[in-house]
Amino acid sequence: MNKSNLDTLVDRMGQKLEEYKSSGKKTFVSSSFQTHSLPLLHIISRYQPDTPVYFLNTGFHFPETISFRYEIGDRFGLTIIDAVSPVSKAGQRDANGKFFFVNNPDHCCYLNKVLPLEPVIQSHDIWINGVRRDQTKFRLELNEKEPMEGGKFRYHPMLDWTSKLIWEYRQQFQLPEHPLESQGYLSIGCMPCTRSFVEGGDNRQARWAGTSKDECGIQTEFVKSKD
Repeated sequence: MNKSNLDTLVDRMGQKLEEYKSSGKKTFVSSSFQTHSLPLLHIISRYQPDTPVYFLNTGFHFPETISFRYEIGDRFGLTIIDAVSPVSKAGQRDANGKFFFVNNPDHCCYLNKVLPLEPVIQSHDIWINGVRRDQTKFRLELNEKEPMEGGKFRYHPMLDWTSKLIWEYRQQFQLPEHPLESQGYLSIGCMPCTRSFVEGGDNRQARWAGTSKDECGIQTEFVKSKD
């Protein structure tokens, strides 16, 4: 895709953001601050820099991710807010004293990602979410606009972007990469559940390696059932 077509995609996104703001809707963005997260954050900074960006700070992230979060916030001029679980780490262990990520990663994700996001969604109208169809089977079936409870909805402006488009946008604006990417970490989540590309296979297989899990729950829990 050439630069003019890429600009068309970006301009369309900017028009959508302005449309939502003009209609009085309260929007927020969620971000994991991976390399592929940067085009969306950069576009937000260009068109609606006052949009709050929520980072699910689980307490299990790589130190490099935390540093990158602050670097990008300063560089893009964004307001980044940590969303933290209401359940203390002492309450995130099983009967044997092991953290739930050891033998119940779904519950760990629920405590550290789903629960802290619930009040954020309740206080906003539109969740701007950077998922792409080419990432998982669940995301492949999503629409650009997905309804949630209470008349709220998720807006997926990056849904049809590809890794190539992400790369082209980053090159155009000289955007950095997550410091762990050069070490083979292409899909980066919490430390206990993330492996490098070399260890884990393809991008998503490097998360929750050895299990069938490929979503943390925030993408699936809040979208209305299509049954």
